[in-house]
Amino acid sequence: MTGSRLRLRSALFAPASRPELLPKLPRSGPDGVIIDLEDAVAPAGKERARPVAAAAARRLRQEHPDLAIFVRVNGVGTEWFEGDMAEAVVPELTGVAVPVLESAAAVETVAERLEPVGPLDVIAGLETVAGVERAAEVLRPPVMAAYFGAEDYIADMGGVRTPENTEVLYARSRVAVACRLAGALALDQVVVALRDEEAFCADARQGRALGYRGKLCIHPAQVTWANGVFRPSAAALDRARRLLDLYAETQRTGTGAVAFEGQMIDEPLARQARALLAAAED
Repeated sequence: MTGSRLRLRSALFAPASRPELLPKLPRSGPDGVIIDLEDAVAPAGKERARPVAAAAARRLRQEHPDLAIFVRVNGVGTEWFEGDMAEAVVPELTGVAVPVLESAAAVETVAERLEPVGPLDVIAGLETVAGVERAAEVLRPPVMAAYFGAEDYIADMGGVRTPENTEVLYARSRVAVACRLAGALALDQVVVALRDEEAFCADARQGRALGYRGKLCIHPAQVTWANGVFRPSAAALDRARRLLDLYAETQRTGTGAVAFEGQMIDEPLARQARALLAAAED
């Protein structure tokens, strides 16, 4: 499950320091799971968590062959990065999530550390001002996906988080655009209100509108909500098919511009409909 075939409508985190939680990760139906060695693990527990992460990845792969499984290591340049890559990254993984990537040189370091393990995907964390501004530089192989980290970004900016997300609109959009240009999967920011379905879905719909293809989840309940937002509805798919049928007929007959449900059909609208159907087929 690599490259363009990677699909992550929902990517559920759990701390590697909580071994009792890791086998339960697939229960809520996420497309992918991320065993976290970074933010969710206290500094004193990071070394002890590495073999736990490796063992959990092997067990999850055995029991769930089609699940996308990642380990999030600590950032390049931290005191824990080298040990994380050496001890927690195993061939059973789909890939590695690397936070706070800000340069091509850092990506090259990650690629070098992955060579002994084999070809694994990398999810880049774009969560600082430098990371967002240099996204085009970071989004290079083996990076196949990236997530926008709103909380860290605003902390770096010295800004203030608001429910409206206005303060991260530029950065959030820039990451989505950079991913589109690089052919990378764009994963949207977390919602820290763990059980607020309305807030989560509103946030996810914003991300979907900007071009994100999935969302980071920090609670199992969020998985169902993310899958729902990033899965095209039956009504939307039906509308897309009918629009394309009418558009194809106008192209065949040379009818010219035609209205569909009160809206003029043109090639950009047809492209949107095709993209929706392609996402459903994936």
